[in-house]
Amino acid sequence: MKPCKDGNCPFHGNLKLKKRRLSGTVSSARMRRTVNVSREQRILIPKYERFAKRYYSLKAHNPDCISAKEGDEVILAECRPVSKSKHFVAIKKSGGKSGEVK
Repeated sequence: MKPCKDGNCPFHGNLKLKKRRLSGTVSSARMRRTVNVSREQRILIPKYERFAKRYYSLKAHNPDCISAKEGDEVILAECRPVSKSKHFVAIKKSGGKSGEVK
């Protein structure tokens, strides 16, 4: 991790984290200090007694010291609202590029 001067960094700034942790794949990193993280959710369809995959996405703050790119697996932590749609912050890259981006 390289040091950063981001005030909303949980390691080098003043952002406090809450207990909730999520993981997902970065689907877009085009915005400044923001990543769009895609997550998979399995839904039970009672009629067929099978599970279906559903995908949803979250926006998360991407500090300079993490700098996640598209395709990276990241771990997110819940925090106070950083902006209108960002309530999570990337705290760790848990893997490299793994397959195609959804």
